[in-house]
Amino acid sequence: MQITKAVFTQSAAVLEKCPLTQLPEYAFIGRSNVGKSSLINMLTGKKGLAKTSGEPGKTRLINHFLINESWFIVDLPGYGYARASHKAREEWEKMVYSYFSGRKNLMNTFVLVDLRLEPQRIDLEFINWLGESEIPFVIVFTKADKLTKNQIVSNVSSYIARLKEEWDEVPPFLVSSATSGQGKHEILSHIDEANTFYNNQNI
Repeated sequence: MQITKAVFTQSAAVLEKCPLTQLPEYAFIGRSNVGKSSLINMLTGKKGLAKTSGEPGKTRLINHFLINESWFIVDLPGYGYARASHKAREEWEKMVYSYFSGRKNLMNTFVLVDLRLEPQRIDLEFINWLGESEIPFVIVFTKADKLTKNQIVSNVSSYIARLKEEWDEVPPFLVSSATSGQGKHEILSHIDEANTFYNNQNI
């Protein structure tokens, strides 16, 4: 798949304010500072499309980007920002979980995980919730360019071993780097296949 057009459409603080559309959507979510905006910019080839920031927790709204005038990337607020207030965390939960439960045209969620870190409890809890809620998702390990090939293999293996403690079948996963472009083809191919399925179902 080639992305030839990517435009920001709108931000929303609640599900009801999201675009009224039947076009398929693909959500991107992860812990604050996992490199979500950079990955979205890499996928679309537009450096400033999603706003990057050195300040964790910067994304606080549901942001929609229309891609090739036929599907959406949805940039969801990051979780796990330690300095966020209790009220802010509650608002995040209400916003994000209502999106997942109420967005019927959501085709897949890409859960971004920092490959440099040991498995984080908050990531595992969110991954388990998606599984329990039967929401399709793919784990995207980010920042692979910061590691050697041996470190990548070792860290991925450790993470998969941790998942196997709770999963009979390991969820799909891939390795990415917003810097090198690694993982771009795999992510876009996954979206392309899902779009084809969605369009065939709605003919």
